[in-house]
Amino acid sequence: MTIIDRPRRSALYLPASNAKAIAKARTLPCDVVILDLEDAVAPEAKDEARAAAVAAVAEGGFGHREVAIRANGIDTPWGAADLAAIAASKADAVLVPKVNGPHDIVRYEAALEGAPAAMQLWAMIETCASVFALEPIAAMASSTRLSLWIMGTNDLAKEMRAQLTPERTPFLPFLSMAVAAARAHGVAVLDGVCNEFRDLDAFETEARQGLLFGFDGKSLIHPAQVDPCNAVFSPGEADLAWAHAVIEAFAAPENQGKGAIRVDGKMTELLHLEQARRLMSVSERIAAAG
Repeated sequence: MTIIDRPRRSALYLPASNAKAIAKARTLPCDVVILDLEDAVAPEAKDEARAAAVAAVAEGGFGHREVAIRANGIDTPWGAADLAAIAASKADAVLVPKVNGPHDIVRYEAALEGAPAAMQLWAMIETCASVFALEPIAAMASSTRLSLWIMGTNDLAKEMRAQLTPERTPFLPFLSMAVAAARAHGVAVLDGVCNEFRDLDAFETEARQGLLFGFDGKSLIHPAQVDPCNAVFSPGEADLAWAHAVIEAFAAPENQGKGAIRVDGKMTELLHLEQARRLMSVSERIAAAG
């Protein structure tokens, strides 16, 4: 279940217990809404938040946005109830935390056995164990609902006792390896959150770093981050002009059957044609979403 070309530029976390925030999310231009039952909800409010999340997705009104519910971990006191409620809900996906290896994906898959076939399994990559099991975790996409990862850099920093600097230096190897593992198995992958929601210049710098690594988009903690995030992860005019040129060149009669041609003075191969088509597809989907 891989939907790589679906726009997921911006994925906004919201406490599922905050009705006003959920109502506002229905008006924001984010591509993904994540109703959080985990970190953003106090233990005494877990049951109420779970009911609120299920009610919100039942009510709808999210338009083109994908809606995921982040469950508490399967071994927590709330995990089993969260997974059962989400499996019976109208959410597009369940996001699960603290995945350490393929065995965790197997357990979550089993917990979602009764869920609609279209419900996706998304996983947080946020533990030291997970970064040493990236490829086998990603490989589970071929036999389970797993379709997307979100990097949890805050939790990873805490577990590593590392400093989360603006440059994210301690995490650069993990970020690139996560993207490579995800791409190898057709898993979409989103960058972690940026804790700067007042300094949007700092946020944009980090978002552009994520784009450089190849992430599909970025997870967000504040509505103010949505617009700059969408701008960074949307194909630009130059990108689309290149894509148009590549597609038109390969479609020309004289280039039929060729694996490599010259476009605008540069050698261009079929792999570039695939990239160009994906760019156009994403751009068209963004435009259709309004």
